[in-house]
Amino acid sequence: MTAIRPMILASSSPYRQALLARLGLPFRSVRPGINEAPVAGESGADQVKRLAQAKAECVARDAADALIIGCDQVAVVDSVALGKPGNHATAQAQLRRVRGRRVLFLTGLCLLDATSGRKLVDVVEYAVVFRDYSEAEIERYLQADAPYDCSGSFRSEGLGIALVERMEGPDPTALVGLPLIRLSQMLRESGIPLP
Repeated sequence: MTAIRPMILASSSPYRQALLARLGLPFRSVRPGINEAPVAGESGADQVKRLAQAKAECVARDAADALIIGCDQVAVVDSVALGKPGNHATAQAQLRRVRGRRVLFLTGLCLLDATSGRKLVDVVEYAVVFRDYSEAEIERYLQADAPYDCSGSFRSEGLGIALVERMEGPDPTALVGLPLIRLSQMLRESGIPLP
């Protein structure tokens, strides 16, 4: 039997931790200390790729024998990237902006082998078409879910699903912030046995 390498999720997100736990592999989580500010002129896809790699590289400095998973997500509407709102007013503005629109959620994923330095990097897209909800529905949702730590103020695994007309994409776990289908492929490519 192949020995399982130490695995680290470069994130303190409880949503990503719950998703990674589904794979049944032992891992620990480490919060990466990086600057997550966007770079002027950078596309949403370039931003999430850069930040996913930066998070994995930051954690790798103290974990020379591990496989490290870095990820980052933005919601993109009209070529504008919407990150985590952080507060009620910004969340209101984001939800008004996406109302009745198709929004592309981009999740950057990096699997870094700290021993060899090999990096597998990808961006997984998932689209959400929001319905034309009311101001009162925005308020009820924000009061119930407080999605201030979610890209685009949208938490699909909570009451946010009631704001949706339809969703489109190959991997619904990408919407929560850790695309397990693509990650499973990367892990198999790195010699990690999965069912």
